[in-house]
Amino acid sequence: MSIKDELEELKKNTIERLKSIKNKVELLNEKANVLGKKGPFAQIMANMRNLSIEERKEVGMISNSFKQDLESAFDVKLDNLKEEEINERLASETIDVTLPGVVANVGSIHPLNQTIMDLEDLFISMGYEIAEGPEIETDEYCFEKLNLPKGHPARDMQDTFYIDPEHLLRSQTSPVQARTMEKKGGSPIKIVCPGKVYRRDADDATHSHQFMQFEGLVLGEDISLANLKGALLEIAKKMFGEDHKIRLRPSFFPFTEPSVEVDVSCSRCNGKGCPTCKGTGWIEVLGAGMVNDNVLRMSGYDPEKIQGFAFGVGVERVCMLKYGIDDIRNFYTNDLRFLHQFKEVK
Repeated sequence: MSIKDELEELKKNTIERLKSIKNKVELLNEKANVLGKKGPFAQIMANMRNLSIEERKEVGMISNSFKQDLESAFDVKLDNLKEEEINERLASETIDVTLPGVVANVGSIHPLNQTIMDLEDLFISMGYEIAEGPEIETDEYCFEKLNLPKGHPARDMQDTFYIDPEHLLRSQTSPVQARTMEKKGGSPIKIVCPGKVYRRDADDATHSHQFMQFEGLVLGEDISLANLKGALLEIAKKMFGEDHKIRLRPSFFPFTEPSVEVDVSCSRCNGKGCPTCKGTGWIEVLGAGMVNDNVLRMSGYDPEKIQGFAFGVGVERVCMLKYGIDDIRNFYTNDLRFLHQFKEVK
């Protein structure tokens, strides 16, 4: 058999075997076996040394054509295998778009957090900064720096959880104000202080041993009660609606003088009187006042040069009034039926 016939037979047999190859590994092995250094093609070409020069030229042309044809056949087979692999993967990963989708259980912002965020947005837009402090406070910052010395009767209203005689869970976020005043060293201040506070109250529909406060403090030259009223009116409009009004009533707080209780016109009756407002047309929402001179002095401020106002809002109370919630305990029982009502609340 001539070299030409041997090459033709090798080509024919190789192409026939390619039909039965199922994967790329088999294909690469077959290519190495046929065209490798120790394969049949190399062995056939080794016999060229026995041919004349003219025969070598002819066989050389034939062998080049043979090798190109075989390599082309291997390339075509490789492309076919790749296409089959892609088709198989697509078939196995097919998604039936007619099937119902899996609905994700999307949560929502807790109504108390939403209320705090609304208040923060309001005061940030008015140029205030957010200030925070520790929930475990010293007696000095929680009471004494706020004009409540040891033995002061007003402490009974805020009796709280003591860790030792000098450390306790804060009963208000006012210590953040005292700490900020010390840091500022007599400079103007414009801050709000949101946070969690604790008091030894019996839990019922309107009281909790743990609740949220949102306090504000402004210090500077020529700050008056009129500035305080303007800030409080903005709170009422933001949280309850543009048509709401506020009313200031004289009150007493050790850290402010003069002090006021702040009422907002009732949303249920528009000030006409109903069971919600006990027929008065007004609902009490917060306390406020001008910062007491003693508080200013204890934190390094000169009352003759610097004045200011402070206010404290009960976040739960505002949230209950805004959304018509009748029991403060709903905020802390983690009942999803209650929380799901606020998914669309903005």
